[in-house]
Amino acid sequence: MRFRQKMSNFAAEMMKKGLVLEGGAMRGLWTAGITDVMMEHDIWPDGLIGVSAGAAFGCNYKSRQAGRTIRYNTRFANDSRYSGVRSLLTTGNYFNADFGYHIIPTQYDVFDNEAFNNNPMAFIAVCTDVETGQAVYRQLDKADDECYDYIRASASMPLVSKVVELGGLKLLDGGVSDSIPLEYFESIGYSRNVVILTQPLGYRKAHNRLMPLMRMSLHKYPKMIQAMDERHVMYNKQLDYVAQAEREGRCLVIRPDEKIPIGHICHDADQMRHVYNLGRQVGEQYIDKIQAFYNKS
Repeated sequence: MRFRQKMSNFAAEMMKKGLVLEGGAMRGLWTAGITDVMMEHDIWPDGLIGVSAGAAFGCNYKSRQAGRTIRYNTRFANDSRYSGVRSLLTTGNYFNADFGYHIIPTQYDVFDNEAFNNNPMAFIAVCTDVETGQAVYRQLDKADDECYDYIRASASMPLVSKVVELGGLKLLDGGVSDSIPLEYFESIGYSRNVVILTQPLGYRKAHNRLMPLMRMSLHKYPKMIQAMDERHVMYNKQLDYVAQAEREGRCLVIRPDEKIPIGHICHDADQMRHVYNLGRQVGEQYIDKIQAFYNKS
């Protein structure tokens, strides 16, 4: 009996359920629509790994706050304290680091630290170490200022963000080094993963046309420049990896049918709500598939 129980526990550990969230700046509102539907249907994976907007918005999954992402983004869409050229010129960050990651979650749309801390779901934010050009995977178990700053680092896009210094590391956007971290998540034991992408089937990333500006902006960090220069190669290989995993039944992929109608930066609250609602529609369409995939023995 004891042996069977041990084997049962081992099997459960080997079948950990994961959720992988690609970034994409404001395209992440589409993803938030899906994940809000998942929360509303009481779907709780064992772990979530988020990149860039996938981390910045995905943290609300661990804190069990459906609706929070679209709520604060629309509320502050045109607030210069939150984002904009004024913030970029005065702070070096298009999305204001202090207001967006420390004032909003503590004063205006309070982040539920207690729920985040008590939820056993693992939450991992992916950042890029600008000195090595390599991915940094940070599991965040406690919601505090350091946690908020790791999430900020994951979503700090080059050119419009200052390097975030944390724990002796210099960090920026996780999408530069590991845009779709399915392979990493599988390597640490998550064998049944729902992967939410923000580009349609058939999309292939091209070489970054802004590399001359990137080289000037990041001239102190040659390995980060190299990672940026080769990002399209890395990303397209990851798309191939996801496609193979999908064919083998290791993951369930949710992607938009066509390009999500929003740019990296948006100040139009109505457009934000439209994209979010498109995601909700997809979430409702997929909810039975998600439940069946996670429950498959």
